[in-house]
Amino acid sequence: MKVKLYEKDALIIVDLQKDFCPGGALPVPDGDKVVPVINKYIELFSSKNLPVVATRDWHPSNHCSFKEFGGQWPPHCIKNTPGAEFHPDLKLPDGTKIISKATSRFKEAYSGFEGTKLKNYLKRLKRRRLFIGGLATDYCVKMTVLDALRFGFIVFLLLDGSKGVDVNPGDSEKAIEEMLSRGAIGIELYDLS
Repeated sequence: MKVKLYEKDALIIVDLQKDFCPGGALPVPDGDKVVPVINKYIELFSSKNLPVVATRDWHPSNHCSFKEFGGQWPPHCIKNTPGAEFHPDLKLPDGTKIISKATSRFKEAYSGFEGTKLKNYLKRLKRRRLFIGGLATDYCVKMTVLDALRFGFIVFLLLDGSKGVDVNPGDSEKAIEEMLSRGAIGIELYDLS
């Protein structure tokens, strides 16, 4: 499938943070492998002056998703700590819109839209099509994609620019199937060339 970028498009990079990469507090297996691919998407979007958005988990230290506070995860992406920083090889362009999510201790907020101004930002820019990838396929990417579809955006899921955590084997495959069945369009970089 060939997809041509046009002025109503935006790239959304989900949670490409140190803590979700190998060596981090909650590593996605091979999570860092998507960085060079995402950098190519960034280049493409930047060359056409299209907006790039990067979401990030930006948790308080007592966040409800952490095991000691009743959640299922080890502490990760605590705001203003090295683990919450974007992967050092990620080449975010000047003017990247940073969206911090899950900033309240009482809310999980896997989606980049939940409790943020992302929807308003994209509507203000009159974006219609979103290209979404990052970490992790089966959690934050999935929830961001499903919310985007719910809000009426056309969504392209970057299959080569997303990796899952697979708490249960096959979770990522199931997540991809669910996103596609709800209307997302799966693409890879060569589809845009």
